Amino acid sequence: MNHNSYFYPQVSVIVPIYNGQEDLPDLINCLQSQTYPKDKVEYLLVNNNSNDKTSDLLDQAIIESQKIGLNLKALNENNIQSSYAARNQGIRQATGEILAFTDADCRPLNHWLEELVKPFIDEKIGIVVGEIEALPGNSFLEKYAERNSILSQKFLLEHPFLPYGQTANLGIRRIIFTKIGLFRPYLTTGGDADICWRIQQQTNYKLTFAASAIIRHRHRSNFEELRSQWQRYGRSNLYLHELYGVDLMRNLTPKEAIYRFGRWILKEIPRDTIKIIQGKGNPIDLIKMPIDLFNFYARSQGQKTAKLSDQARQIHWL
Repeated sequence: MNHNSYFYPQVSVIVPIYNGQEDLPDLINCLQSQTYPKDKVEYLLVNNNSNDKTSDLLDQAIIESQKIGLNLKALNENNIQSSYAARNQGIRQATGEILAFTDADCRPLNHWLEELVKPFIDEKIGIVVGEIEALPGNSFLEKYAERNSILSQKFLLEHPFLPYGQTANLGIRRIIFTKIGLFRPYLTTGGDADICWRIQQQTNYKLTFAASAIIRHRHRSNFEELRSQWQRYGRSNLYLHELYGVDLMRNLTPKEAIYRFGRWILKEIPRDTIKIIQGKGNPIDLIKMPIDLFNFYARSQGQKTAKLSDQARQIHWL
C-alpha cells in the first residue's frame, strides 16, 4: 500500500536568502516544479538584509507563482544578520505542521518535498534528513567535490556524538520548536548540528534519513570560496565543542603535511596514473591529496581562531 497516497500534511518550506540574485531564478523554478500538492504547501523566502536585487526578484516570483496557484511569500529578517535568525523568522510565520529547510544555492529535485515528508507518517519521527548531491560543475574544484561526495549527509549521520543533517536539506516537525526553542540566532555556523542534537537530547523524537529526498548544491569553484567554507567547518567544530564538549579536530602538523605530500608524490600519483591509463580511474584523483591538505589546513585555522560569544549561546523562543 502506498502510504503517501493519503499522507499530505501541511508543509512550510523555509529558505533564508542573503544576496541571492544569482541563485533565486533557478531555485524558484525548482520550487515551482515540486510534485507536492500546491494547496498543501507554502514557500517562505526570508530576505536577510540583502543589498542586491533579491527583493525585486522575490516580488516578481510572487506574481508568477500566483498565476500557477503556488503559495510563495517573501519575509524579512532585518535585525540579525544570520541564516539562523532568518530561519527563525520563517518558523514564526509558518502555518505548516512540517517545516522543510533548504538554502538559496540549492536546487531541489522535483520529488524532493514529497520524499522528505514521507517518513513523517511515523509519529515518532521528528527530524528527516535528505540527501545533498553536487550540481555538475566545470571547475576542477567542483569536480573534486562531486567525486568525493563532500556534502553528502551520510557523513553527518555517522557523527560520533549524535547524528544530524545540514539545514540545506532538513525536515522538522513545527511542534518541536515549541518544546526546545528556535535556532540560536547569533550562531554563525554549527546551528544545524545544534538543533538536531537539542531535539534528540530533550525529546523522544527520532531522526531518520530519506535518501531519495535529493537537493543539488553548487560546490565552491575557487580556492578563496573553498578556504572560507572549510574555515567555517573549523569554527563550527569549536562552537560545538564549547556547547556540547564534542572532541576538537586535531590540527595539521608540518610533519604530517610533509609526510602526506611525500606519499602523494611517490605512491599515489603513480598508482592513480596507472588506473587512469587502464580506464579505471579519474584524472581528478591525481589532485585529491593537495586539495585535502588545503581543506584540512583551512579547517584547522578556522578552529584555532574561532571564539563562541555569550550572545551566540542564546536560544530564542516561539
